[in-house]
Amino acid sequence: MAKILVTGGAGYIGSFMVRELQNKGFEVVILDNLSQGHKESVKDFRLEVIDLVEEKEKLDTLFTSEKFDGVVHMAGFIQMGESYRDPAKYYKNNVYGFMNLLDSMQKGGVNKIIISSSAGVYGNPVKLPIEENDPKTPLNPYGETKYILERMLEDYDAAYGIKFISIRYFNAAGAALDGSIGEDHPKESHLIPNIVKKALEGEEIEIFGSDYKTPDGTNVRDYIHVLDLVEAHSIAMQKLIDGAESNVYNAGIGRGYSNKEILDTVKEIAGVDLKIKFVSRRPGDADALFASIEKIKKDFSWQPKYGLKEIVETAVLWHRNHPSGYANMDS
Repeated sequence: MAKILVTGGAGYIGSFMVRELQNKGFEVVILDNLSQGHKESVKDFRLEVIDLVEEKEKLDTLFTSEKFDGVVHMAGFIQMGESYRDPAKYYKNNVYGFMNLLDSMQKGGVNKIIISSSAGVYGNPVKLPIEENDPKTPLNPYGETKYILERMLEDYDAAYGIKFISIRYFNAAGAALDGSIGEDHPKESHLIPNIVKKALEGEEIEIFGSDYKTPDGTNVRDYIHVLDLVEAHSIAMQKLIDGAESNVYNAGIGRGYSNKEILDTVKEIAGVDLKIKFVSRRPGDADALFASIEKIKKDFSWQPKYGLKEIVETAVLWHRNHPSGYANMDS
């Protein structure tokens, strides 16, 4: 049984990732500093509370005392807007913390890693759908940090033989089919959970911009259900274990949904009226971003199972069942 370390495994996507890996027969250990994650979401898993930036010695000890077959790296700050206001926070955590992780991996003889990358590496695309070899021109420090990790891994592969698969996310969303776990960030910046939570609470929903160059004037984005996303990661890890070469893949649903489409879907599924206010655009927001997923479909024999309807249905179920997120769940 292969033993996998999941960094950020107590976070939103990480908590789904550890379940997916366990279901596929992997032994799973979680590493998380709990600055964003929740112990309650992974109470049935082994959790090592270690900070990648501040606790290098503990990190080294973990890798040298145990034999991991691979790492799924999901620890990172992810808020685009915050990255403009505090880029140092993002470079320190996302890049320096990753350097520490790679160094500890080398000390422990671990040479396989899957990383969470982002559609943010592309910036404003030159064409749609976006293909993996399209130009990389990140528009914000968050996207820049993700691209730096990819370029680092190319160098580490060439010099040290660390094999990697980078999966560029196009907006993970949704919750468990039974509503048992879901999205609960300390400062929620993601569109779908924000809309769902505010719709259920009867609060005003702010939408950034209504004058984009899109059919209805609102941003168009590619959303992938978190269950589809983590399945792609588990396939990627098995590929590396089986000897695959390093590679990069888009992971989305392969089409775009506009903000207005999402609002309409939430209104229909939640059965509530929405209070909507359009405000100014955020700096750095592209008009439309959606993925070509032909490469991952072909190489992984993978196909997303869920669409916007299922994303919103599961998100509504999660937020209805847990209006305070993990705060009031038994630990």
